[in-house]
Amino acid sequence: MRGDYRLFKRGLIFALVLLTLNSCSLRRMMVREFTPVLENGMSAFYEESDLEIAEKALASNLKLLEGLLKSDPQNERLRLLLAQGYAGYALAFAEDTDAARARLFYLRSRNYAQSVLLKNAKIAAQWKGSIESFKKALQKTDKGDVPALFWTGFPWAGYINLSFDNPGALLDLPRVEALMERVKQLDSTYFYGAVYLFFGSIYGQRPRLLGGNPEKAKQCFEQNFKITGGKFLLSYVYAAKYYAAKVLDEELFDEYLEKVMNTPLDVLPEARLLNQIAKQKAKRLLAEKEELF
Repeated sequence: MRGDYRLFKRGLIFALVLLTLNSCSLRRMMVREFTPVLENGMSAFYEESDLEIAEKALASNLKLLEGLLKSDPQNERLRLLLAQGYAGYALAFAEDTDAARARLFYLRSRNYAQSVLLKNAKIAAQWKGSIESFKKALQKTDKGDVPALFWTGFPWAGYINLSFDNPGALLDLPRVEALMERVKQLDSTYFYGAVYLFFGSIYGQRPRLLGGNPEKAKQCFEQNFKITGGKFLLSYVYAAKYYAAKVLDEELFDEYLEKVMNTPLDVLPEARLLNQIAKQKAKRLLAEKEELF
């Protein structure tokens, strides 16, 4: 990933320059000038297809971002980049092999995005209030808040999904659902329509007595397929795991995962990495098929 290496090298040089500056305001100004370059670097990261290179590059760039944040602690764009990066690291490189480590990264991700969201005084006031007052506060957000809403909710859900032995974590799920419902209301296409993967997973995992609904789960996954044109392969992994396996439809399970394994990465060039992660997860699911059925 030569592009990411160049970005990291430029970032190190930039960080060294910052250290020579005595003015805090000048350091903040320079960081904000450099932030769009970092955002382009995240886009380049998603285009990489080699998982080993991507893991090393992402780890380096996350520490670079955290270093720059020290010079501009109020930089919301940096905080959202860190939220996205740590969530991606947990999803791609930790949750299937080291759940404890993944939980830590998901929480770190959530906390960065949450710090942006809590700048909204109405949300901050109701963050620990009743779920109804929390939902009302969320109605004061607009489309510009979608990244903060999504990157608070998505990694929080990832943390809860790995914490079923922790009743305290499960108690937070209604707030996560409220966050993601607001994302769906404001921009359901954000980040490849992933809000539908969240709701599909929720409806698919829960028993019917607790609000589970396989038919709704399937509808959510199909809505995501429609938004992405079937090119975002993680959608099929989620559909296989949280719908086909739950209703014991072995034929559909195989169909979804064969779609993942047989689709070329370049079907969605800007998401090669995410599609490569999908292939890795599909391979793992196929290896666990006997346990699921």
